[in-house]
Amino acid sequence: MQSLIEAARGSGKGLPPVERWHPEYCGEMDMVIRRDGSWWHEGTRIGREALVRLFARILRKDEDGETYLVTPVEKIRIEVEAGHFLAVRVDALGEGAEQKLVFTTDHDETIIAGPEHPLRIAFGEDGEPEPYVHVRGRLEALLTRPVFYEMANLAVEGQAPDGRKATGVWSDGVFVPLDRR
Repeated sequence: MQSLIEAARGSGKGLPPVERWHPEYCGEMDMVIRRDGSWWHEGTRIGREALVRLFARILRKDEDGETYLVTPVEKIRIEVEAGHFLAVRVDALGEGAEQKLVFTTDHDETIIAGPEHPLRIAFGEDGEPEPYVHVRGRLEALLTRPVFYEMANLAVEGQAPDGRKATGVWSDGVFVPLDRR
């Protein structure tokens, strides 16, 4: 039987094919990915970055909205407070509608926001924006506050998908309003 760590290590080439694995549900683990990107197990922060990176490789969010650590033989539910990852850097390539926003996560994945990796702005109960970018599967990265501010500095006037005028950003041909809809 393959363990979580063995599955996460994989072959060393790319990410494990977690979307193709369909093991039985094995229950839940007292593991939490906190809003600040830290990982906790049974109330203790996981301090070994290598272990966190291993677990991040076998994350999957299913249609039921729950997040799991998945191997070919195990599927264990964990809790995620906000994003599965953090977007810790943004680089803008080009300008206007031709601009591409390239995000880097705390796990060194790079994503160009656009049709394949949507950027979305949710709003918390306090009215504060909670910006996310799609990473892979159904997993998202929460933009850190400095990254959001850097992105907001690139904002221009445009037309929201609902036809109204809005302030937002372009990335890979998609205009994303930054204000509440």
